[in-house]
Amino acid sequence: MNFSEYFEPININEGDLDFNYNDHQFANTIEFYNNQNIADFNIAIIGVGEERNSNNEGCATAPNHVRKYLYRLIGFKTTTKIIDLGNLKIGATVDDTYFALSSILEDLLKQNVLPIIIGGSQDLTYANFLAYKNLEQTVNLVAIDSKFDLGEADEELSSTNFLTKIILHQPNYLFNYSNIGYQSYFIDKEQIDLISKLYFDSYRLGQVQKNIEEVEPIVRNADILSFDISAIRQSEAPGNRNASPNGFYGEQACQISRYAGMSDKLTSVGFYEINPELDTNGQTAHSVAQMIWYFIDGYNNRKNDFPVGSRKTYLKYMVNIQDGKNEVVFYKSDKSERWWMDVPYPAHNKIKYERHLLVPCSYDDYKTACNNEVPNRWWQTFQKLS
Repeated sequence: MNFSEYFEPININEGDLDFNYNDHQFANTIEFYNNQNIADFNIAIIGVGEERNSNNEGCATAPNHVRKYLYRLIGFKTTTKIIDLGNLKIGATVDDTYFALSSILEDLLKQNVLPIIIGGSQDLTYANFLAYKNLEQTVNLVAIDSKFDLGEADEELSSTNFLTKIILHQPNYLFNYSNIGYQSYFIDKEQIDLISKLYFDSYRLGQVQKNIEEVEPIVRNADILSFDISAIRQSEAPGNRNASPNGFYGEQACQISRYAGMSDKLTSVGFYEINPELDTNGQTAHSVAQMIWYFIDGYNNRKNDFPVGSRKTYLKYMVNIQDGKNEVVFYKSDKSERWWMDVPYPAHNKIKYERHLLVPCSYDDYKTACNNEVPNRWWQTFQKLS
């Protein structure tokens, strides 16, 4: 693919990006696209200024607004090779933008290059999802969001109903959806019931904030992470027309981003709904820049310990529960001390769902099993496979 046909290149000597960067700052530790071989890189940054199906007018100008702060950050001492492809040329129609973005992402995924998308509006998650359709695998989507974005199925695709479009897409290759940080006063009972009926996962903001470490196994199970900046409280990230007084703190958002970067399974991430028109002193853009910094820091610290193939080097724990009627098998990595659970697959489904065989979990799940209870993560996955 000739990426130069799709992107407006970045010029760091123009506008807000013009700055006297030193050798240690981000701008001088990455490359800017100029017909390089993309397969030589690990991460590609993509700006997508698309907002036509959004209820957050003004977010189209976000990519360079975030870059202004990202390029000035320091502290990257790594062999990870990063390229900034530039800003995607917006299509004549929104569907044209979706098609171009999904085609680009598919090409990057096939070359094992992880894209970081700077939006634009969150409906771009749908285009991100479509990039996996030809990879012949089911995928897990995790959204950091105060809402579920379940709108009317017969309405035009937008930032408020894109999840419905993903769920209804045929052929269906969404294995699991997890929402982290929803706020109950934004969600009606019908939506809660639907998420439960589909055996998807949802975690209330208060539940997550009590134990932020429990987010790690959730995002470790994701192929795609979609981060709606309105999930961060307004005082921390004012640059969003849908910002709420409540939400994640900035440091919590950075911690979640780092967890995502550390996941060997995650292959694409997007940060959406940043609105420079409302961004007091660039606070939101600066926050997102730091979140991307933490994501890359997590990527730099990947352990490559997702236990596929032989598991001889992993500690194996077998827990009998319910008077020996059931057994839950756990694996613990000797590299990172992270945990997984083995979920038995029906024979006819094993090939299709084999990559979901091991469910990321925490030590608390192991303790739950030791207390003679089936961990919720195990049960949710088992029900989807039955």
